[in-house]
Amino acid sequence: MMSEETFPLPQNEMQRLLNLSELDLDYSELFEEFKDLAMLAAKIAGTDISLINLIDSYTTWTISGYGLDIQQVPREESLCQYTILGEPQFEVSDLTKDQRFENKDFTKPPMSLRYYLGVPLTGPEGYQIGSLCVVHTQPKHMSPEKIEMLKIIANQVINRIQTYRAINELKGQLKNANVTKSKVAHDIRGPLAGIIGLSDIIVQQGNENKLDEVLEFIQLIHKSSKSLLELADEILTEDQQNKKLAQNEVNLRVFKCKLEDLYGGQAKNKNINLEIEVIEGNTLWAFPKNKLLQITGNLISNAIKFTPENGRVKVELSLIEQKDQHLLDLKISDTGVGISAEALKHLEEGSNSSTKGTSGEKGYGFGLELVKHLVKGLGGFLDIYNVVGSGACFNVKIPFQKQAF
Repeated sequence: MMSEETFPLPQNEMQRLLNLSELDLDYSELFEEFKDLAMLAAKIAGTDISLINLIDSYTTWTISGYGLDIQQVPREESLCQYTILGEPQFEVSDLTKDQRFENKDFTKPPMSLRYYLGVPLTGPEGYQIGSLCVVHTQPKHMSPEKIEMLKIIANQVINRIQTYRAINELKGQLKNANVTKSKVAHDIRGPLAGIIGLSDIIVQQGNENKLDEVLEFIQLIHKSSKSLLELADEILTEDQQNKKLAQNEVNLRVFKCKLEDLYGGQAKNKNINLEIEVIEGNTLWAFPKNKLLQITGNLISNAIKFTPENGRVKVELSLIEQKDQHLLDLKISDTGVGISAEALKHLEEGSNSSTKGTSGEKGYGFGLELVKHLVKGLGGFLDIYNVVGSGACFNVKIPFQKQAF
């Protein structure tokens, strides 16, 4: 088992994770957005491989790359965890001659990696949320000029991330405008239908009593109301025809597939059965995915970490319709060692204490604290408890405004 020093942490780790979570990125959707920058980095560096990585509590996520088909690695096994410690870059000329990496699988066939250079992806607030790295199968050393060029590319990655986020926010605002449009159409349709019905009755009465002047005004009301009703129907018909998920939305079906895609590999690598089920709710109801992947992903990674080989991690998804709102109910349970009274106390007090996982993985100590912060920010609730005869269970409940559907 490796020593604690093998797994470094930035001094501002909690703030760094909060900064990354605020970007609210879906790591599975970004490959095409950044593949040109990844290829350019490899060409400039003269290396076989280049990767653009974002690093959260438990995982190093490759959002795009060149020369290596990879989506994620456990954070403690990644080279890029050393790149985000505050230095301008991190370079290892020969990985087999560095005691930190000489026995790692990536230095052995079939990968046989020798060289690594990472430059941090530093956001406007100064937090290093990830790394642009170049990797080669032969030892080498990068010139200062090429390193500066790679830093320019890293800055461009950050610029694109910021642009991507801004576009998604605009799409969310447009979606809200469309929801408001639909609501207004619904709200005016009922009263208008009533006015038209009433005017029909008055017209009939007027014809029988020969009230020509009254009839003229009533017919004008009838005509105007009918035109507005047709407009409301047109708006609603258009809204139904264009009913599809916006960029910032998911439904239970899509959410389930995303979680399987993102975290199935982690479970498989540890021989853990990851079960994700929809328990309750219309699978096609749309709801905002704001911070949900960060919340659920951290809890799944934590459960995998503390579940022994051949164990089970179960994720239950429910979307419950209530009188004034919808409630997203998430349960993540495992067959691991459970949560000690001391650990529960640390979580309640907000301290960042952590323990090792079932295979000796280092506990980074910030993942669950981040989840607490994000859930609270969404107006939700987090309940943590042990299941008798099993492991731990994390129950997250997040309310959504009904009009968002």
